[in-house]
Amino acid sequence: MRAIHALAHALALAGSMTWEVLWALILGFALSAIVQALVRRQTITRLLGDDRPKTLAIAAGLGAASSSCSYAAVALARSLFRKGASFTAAMAFEIASTNLVIELGIILALLLGWQFTLAEFVGGPLMIVFLAVLFRLFLRQRVLDEARRQADKGLAGSMEGHAAMDMSIAAGGTFWQRLRSAEGFTAVSHIFVMEWAAVLRDIVGGLLIAGAIGAWVPDRFWRHFFLTGHPLAAKFWGPIVGPLVSVMSFVCSIGNVPLAAVLWNGGISFGGVISFIFADLIILPILVIYRRYYGTRAALFIAGTFSATMVAAGYAVEVLFGLLHLVPHDRTAKVIEASIQWNYTTWLNLAFLLLAGVLAVRFLRTGGRRMLAMMGGGPDDMSGHAAGGHPTA
Repeated sequence: MRAIHALAHALALAGSMTWEVLWALILGFALSAIVQALVRRQTITRLLGDDRPKTLAIAAGLGAASSSCSYAAVALARSLFRKGASFTAAMAFEIASTNLVIELGIILALLLGWQFTLAEFVGGPLMIVFLAVLFRLFLRQRVLDEARRQADKGLAGSMEGHAAMDMSIAAGGTFWQRLRSAEGFTAVSHIFVMEWAAVLRDIVGGLLIAGAIGAWVPDRFWRHFFLTGHPLAAKFWGPIVGPLVSVMSFVCSIGNVPLAAVLWNGGISFGGVISFIFADLIILPILVIYRRYYGTRAALFIAGTFSATMVAAGYAVEVLFGLLHLVPHDRTAKVIEASIQWNYTTWLNLAFLLLAGVLAVRFLRTGGRRMLAMMGGGPDDMSGHAAGGHPTA
């Protein structure tokens, strides 16, 4: 009976967090789908041919308008590299694709507070700057040449088909004309549903892991682990241990935000939360994909430089937000809700579930099932979907 009670407690925590963030997830993915429907992949590749500061800024902006699925972001970065983008710009695009996206910011604000959203959007560009510096200093041409040869083999990783699809709107006209057209409605519905399909595993996994840890791991363990009795040591330790916890959790993308809320309540430092969220791009399955995409030496180089920049960005955010007195003093991230009540969250969930239903119906009526079946295909199997174009029925 004790085991059943513990399991029920964990599932209840996961369910309460799900209900708390459901409307925000739908809103975030809908906004992301609208942006992606208006940005062509050819445009992205053409703008990322070097590693100048302006190019990296463009890469970050385009990445923020792209997929929030870590696997798809990694696959798309390899695709951009194969098509002529510089390696540094491709990596900057990849970082922004998972750490500077709309839906992540909304969920962070809802579960942890607006300070964490601001920190994410400050720390992400800093991480890209740090990474560009490390690449300039330490990336050798022989490693880059080996990475390009391996990338050109086109070996499949994960979510390759999804990353290769360009579902943007081909028609001309103003923003509103394109968006309100039948093609625009279809494009948004396809991107919305497929983005959900791409990250659903991580979102569910993250919620379940966060619920289990919140229910089963006592607070005293976290207090000792995060050195909460030694404030200065805790600030130093947090950004180092954050990525390590992320790597061991196997959860990436938006799915690690609920666990970040549990860690924050447990005592991890402010910078540690940020470095933990950044580390979705170095979890073990993705490290294996890096090796398949770019070869062993390049994969080790990516792992080392990404880890260093994640830690450095965590420290930078800790110091900067501390000086500005923006680090929250209370640790009351929304992990536990007593019950579902008729409040604004319930009404918002119902409204956005209706929106999701409308988009799902449109998706199914315009050939969506066939596209779902191709999401895991190889990187060179999606030529028929590379130029946009959607049924309008």
